[in-house]
Amino acid sequence: MAIAAATVIVPLGILFFISGLFVNLIQAVCFVLIRPLSKKTYRKINRVVAELLWLQLVWLVDWWAGVKINVFADNESFSLMGKEHALLLPNHRSDIDWLVGWVLAQRSGCLGSSIAVMKKSSKFLPVIGWSMWFSEYLFLERSWAKDENTIKAGLQRLRDYPQPFWLALFVEGTRFTQAKLVAAQEYATSQGLPIPRNVLIPRTKGFVSAVSHMRSFVPAIYDITVAIPKSSPSPTMLRLFKGQSSVVHVHIKRHLMKELPEMDEAVAQWCKDLFVEKDKLLDKNIAEDTFSDQPLQDIGRPAKPLLVVCSWACIVGYGALKFLQQSSLLSSWRGIALSAFILAIVTFLMQILILFTQSERSTPAKVAAGKPRMTGRVQQQ
Repeated sequence: MAIAAATVIVPLGILFFISGLFVNLIQAVCFVLIRPLSKKTYRKINRVVAELLWLQLVWLVDWWAGVKINVFADNESFSLMGKEHALLLPNHRSDIDWLVGWVLAQRSGCLGSSIAVMKKSSKFLPVIGWSMWFSEYLFLERSWAKDENTIKAGLQRLRDYPQPFWLALFVEGTRFTQAKLVAAQEYATSQGLPIPRNVLIPRTKGFVSAVSHMRSFVPAIYDITVAIPKSSPSPTMLRLFKGQSSVVHVHIKRHLMKELPEMDEAVAQWCKDLFVEKDKLLDKNIAEDTFSDQPLQDIGRPAKPLLVVCSWACIVGYGALKFLQQSSLLSSWRGIALSAFILAIVTFLMQILILFTQSERSTPAKVAAGKPRMTGRVQQQ
């Protein structure tokens, strides 16, 4: 991490981790004392508390880096976002796809009730991973034998969720890179599948299970396609912390859950066909630098994330000032050494967070071998 970047990242990291530990403490107390008595009350409280942490990252996108997120969706689908339970099927294009989803959830009023299916190691990330665990994220080991029951139990818990929630499922199983695309193309060629150009081959077992267990209480699937314009650098966590802007295009198409096929094999094929269409849509975006088939929606830049960050900065800053005045921490070499050690830990943790989000460091999903089968025909929706 360059020294110039560290001068920005470390103060933001100190604010994030101190406030985050406070949020984690509140979540833990509520989990122990309130959840056993009323899961509904716990979820309502946790929704508000989790937002106090997650809005800091939304602020990072909106106000610090000024990332421009252009949302293309029909008016009816856009108006329903945040007003209904929904299963989200995004492609995994950039390092911050999850943050783009948080921005959209915040605009739709359901940031605190946004959930995702993530790899198991994510829950061990200090502060943010712990907050996700308290918020009922589903953490998988990428082994269906181990994950099948985890998914089933996690989805069943959502049946009585008191507010509209979003569940994001990245069916590609890993983030997109050119190396992974080449591997996916080789596999598709060997199996007689359509050759992908902009997406990876979806792993459908989790999606089939989600549809099977959520069909009765989740009315919609949001097909979300994320694209980075050719004229814009790809957004990364490091660029965000440096305050460097990017542009992200998001295409949203709503599908009714009740219109999906009943049989598991047909549901799996529906998902595969969806990604064939998503691939074509990305081809069109590359050619035209826009999603011209849907109107551009105004998502604005609300002041709430800014107010939350300013409030946290005042609280943490005042607390740190009073602590330094009363403890005389910086008046001795031992205190100075302790302060330097704490700054080093924060720097190390921020480095872990940045590295964890990098696409090149994500683990490729294993694709099970199967019998060659031609699936060039796309199912009409």
